[in-house]
Amino acid sequence: MATAAALAIFPATRTTTNKKGIASFLTEAQFALMEALMTPKRAKAGSCLFWEGEPTGKLIYIRAGKVVLRKTTEDGKSLILSILQAGDLIGEMGGAIDTVHGYSAEVMDNAELGILTWKDLEALLAAHGDIAVPFMNWMALNRRVSESKLRDLLLFGKPGALASTLIRLANSYGIACADGIRISLKLTNTELAEFIGTTRESVNRMLNAMKDEGTIDMQPGRIVIRNLSALRQLAGCPDCPACPKEVCSI
Repeated sequence: MATAAALAIFPATRTTTNKKGIASFLTEAQFALMEALMTPKRAKAGSCLFWEGEPTGKLIYIRAGKVVLRKTTEDGKSLILSILQAGDLIGEMGGAIDTVHGYSAEVMDNAELGILTWKDLEALLAAHGDIAVPFMNWMALNRRVSESKLRDLLLFGKPGALASTLIRLANSYGIACADGIRISLKLTNTELAEFIGTTRESVNRMLNAMKDEGTIDMQPGRIVIRNLSALRQLAGCPDCPACPKEVCSI
C-alpha cells in the first residue's frame, strides 16, 4: 500500500464531475479504495513502462500525461494499438495466470501514474464485492473497443480504417471549432500509418484525397474534420446507431 508521503506526490484534484476511464464506472468511495492501493510513479516522455513479452502482474493508472501502446510484428513493423490519457488503466487481465504483455507501453508526455498490483486488486475485490461488477463492466468496454477497431481494420480497407481512426481521434481528442472538429493530438503521418498497418506514403495519398474532397483540412500540425458524415460513410458507420463514443475511441 502506498504511504501517505508517497501519495502526497499527487495533488488531490480529482472531482466527481467529468470522470473518465475506470473512475467513471465506480463511485467516488469505491475509486478512493482502489486509489489508496496505488504506488505513485512519475515517468518522463520517451520512457517505456514495460516491454512486449515482459511478465504482467500489475495495472497502471494514468493520473496525467499520455501513453502509447505499441505492438511489434514478426517482420519488425511497429503498430500503434492505442493512445491512452488521464483516467485510463493499462494492463493485461491475466490475474493469477502467468501471462506476459502482448504490447509495450511508451510514455508520450511526462506522466503521473499509479501502480496497482494484481495481488492488491484481488484483495480489494475480495473485501469489497460491490467493486467487482463495475470493474467487469470496464473490462467488457475495453473488449468492445478492441473488437470495434478490429472490425474497422478488416472490413473496409485502408481508407475505411483511416477514416475510423480519424473519427476515434475526434471522439478522444477532438475540439469543436468554426471549421469543424480539430484533433488536438499532434500525430505524424507515419504514426497514423502505424494505426492501420500501412505506409506513410499511403496515408499521405489518402489524406490528400480527403482534403481535396473537403472532408478534412490540414492546419499547422493538426487535422480538422470538416465532414464527419463522409468519414462515417468510409468507415461503414453512416449513422453510428450502436457505437457510443466510449466504444468509438482511440
